[in-house]
Amino acid sequence: MTSVLICDQMPVMRDGIRALLSAKPDIEVIGTTDSGMHAVTLVRQRRPDVVITGLTLRGMPGLEMIRRVREETLADPVQSIVFTMDDSSETIAETLHAGACGILSPDSSSEEFTAAVYAAARGQAMLAPRVTKRLIDWYCRREHEPEERLQPFVGALTPKEREVLLLFAKGHSTDQVARQLSIGIATVRTHVYRLRNKLELKDRAQLVSFAYRAGLMRPT
Repeated sequence: MTSVLICDQMPVMRDGIRALLSAKPDIEVIGTTDSGMHAVTLVRQRRPDVVITGLTLRGMPGLEMIRRVREETLADPVQSIVFTMDDSSETIAETLHAGACGILSPDSSSEEFTAAVYAAARGQAMLAPRVTKRLIDWYCRREHEPEERLQPFVGALTPKEREVLLLFAKGHSTDQVARQLSIGIATVRTHVYRLRNKLELKDRAQLVSFAYRAGLMRPT
């Protein structure tokens, strides 16, 4: 029996996924919630095999919830699947680096949803077809992307700003970056603010994308 927790702000999404999965005799939905903190609490109490979540939750973003769940269950990780209509490169990158092993869209078929749950429970990954296509397109383009034009921006970063950028790109939360670098959370946020201004980016997802496009995440 595979146990599943479902998280989303919209009742229609939670109820729809619950009805879809509950029809399977070997899947047990152990609960639903619209709250990120409640989801973390339910994971602690019930230890589901798989968490399915939207990106928007009450009180805590879905990706932050995934990071916390993975951090708390490192020895025996609870696997997470994200469903979202946003299939932009930034969202895909941030979702995967947060630790999700599956990305589905609300228009995914019932077969895709159940297959993703089974795959996640086995520790495997499954992506919606359009997400897979976007990743393939990126792979085919990656050697030809104009990374050279980003180097002046990279050169303008201080060593500490570069450390913060790399840790965020690796999926660390603000709290984790602060602990890793032995600095305060407010200082981390100041570095992020300066990074966004220097790199002319709007949010954390774009920072993650920049780190990869600029070649900062390549193995050394």
